[in-house]
Amino acid sequence: MSASPAPAPAPRIDWAGIGDEAAPDLTGQLAALARLGWRHLELRTVDGQWIADLPEDAVRRIADRIADRGVRVVGTAARIGNWAGTVADPFDQDLAELTALGPRCAALGTRFVRVMSYPNAGLPESEWRRRVLQRLGALAELAGTLGLVLLHENCSGWAGGSAERMLDLVTTVDSPALRLLLDTGNGVPYGYDSHRMLLEVADHVAHVHVKDAVGGGERTEYVPPGEGGARVADSLRLLLDRGWSGAWSLEPHLHVRPHEGRPAADGGAESGFVRAGLALARLVEQQLLPSATGWRAVPGGLRGIPAAAIPGGRRGGPATRRDGAAAR
Repeated sequence: MSASPAPAPAPRIDWAGIGDEAAPDLTGQLAALARLGWRHLELRTVDGQWIADLPEDAVRRIADRIADRGVRVVGTAARIGNWAGTVADPFDQDLAELTALGPRCAALGTRFVRVMSYPNAGLPESEWRRRVLQRLGALAELAGTLGLVLLHENCSGWAGGSAERMLDLVTTVDSPALRLLLDTGNGVPYGYDSHRMLLEVADHVAHVHVKDAVGGGERTEYVPPGEGGARVADSLRLLLDRGWSGAWSLEPHLHVRPHEGRPAADGGAESGFVRAGLALARLVEQQLLPSATGWRAVPGGLRGIPAAAIPGGRRGGPATRRDGAAAR
């Protein structure tokens, strides 16, 4: 008689934040998390330096300090494919950055690396697509050998603003080392509905950035989560209904906007990071949890109740594992 399969683990959401949105230095980044009572950090820069550019021994010291505070790193950001370059730039620099991130991410205890899909350089759309898919395919192959997972963000680049292209990207590359990162607020400046995008790509989403905004285009202004037009509550509710697991990482942009030459907060109250974190917690408590079957608030995030303990036995949609794949 065969044994019954082990029950699926209950889903969980961890509150996290991109540290340099709060302060340039690690001390300030950890202090902002502590004020919110959060225990998960996403690293983009420390003291103005990207993680890939820091010496390995410096990254190990950073990792030790983070661990000593009881904090876990949920991901890192790379410049690969982002708004600062184009698809015609030398590819060797991207391969070198990803190679450098391999041992640094291992020291930090994370596998996730945020990437984008290369702004165009005046090429025809078909050639732009071909080059993007070729590059991200090669990067995903390298990431797999390094034990990393690339997270493609809906930002600048060929696949950034289109669910159809994002699905084309992940299905064509067809690698477990390439998943999607959904930023709730990026649709406002780029002119699309990120919630509608999420409806189409949710099965492939492994990580979430939380921001909100009003306006659009050059008139975009960033506001705390729930105070803008990005449908943040709708997107987060969708993930809860699906039994999604992972980190919701705060990237409020209230002070920090790297693409506008404002790369790090100064650690002061005007950074808005803590204010935005409190707004996210209020949004979840007031708008999501009252109707979120099978979820409860815990320090630093949300925890799901095992499906067997929920009347009816399941949540509203297929569960999604922390790596972003639909649970079977």
